[in-house]
Amino acid sequence: MSDNLTMMTQPLEVADPDLGLDVASDTPWIVLVWNDPINLMSYVTFVFQKVFGYSKEKATELMLDVHEKGRAVVSNGTKEKAEADVARLHEHGLWATMQKDK
Repeated sequence: MSDNLTMMTQPLEVADPDLGLDVASDTPWIVLVWNDPINLMSYVTFVFQKVFGYSKEKATELMLDVHEKGRAVVSNGTKEKAEADVARLHEHGLWATMQKDK
């Protein structure tokens, strides 16, 4: 009987344990703002300054990318940060999405 008890209390060794760590979450995420026919260029510049604290020059550069190229990467970071940034941009009426950085 003691052999059975010893076998039951022995730790189970697993060759490839799942430690619950999400390695993919270390992958940086980017936030994209897309061109739309609604918002004025001056308003988009203002939002970039307000939401991200960009200088007027940097915000204008990003706005011109949105206007001329159809989109611009406006921030990057963790998935949680990207989600928050997208939500804040949506609150200001901008079309924003996020994706894993390549």
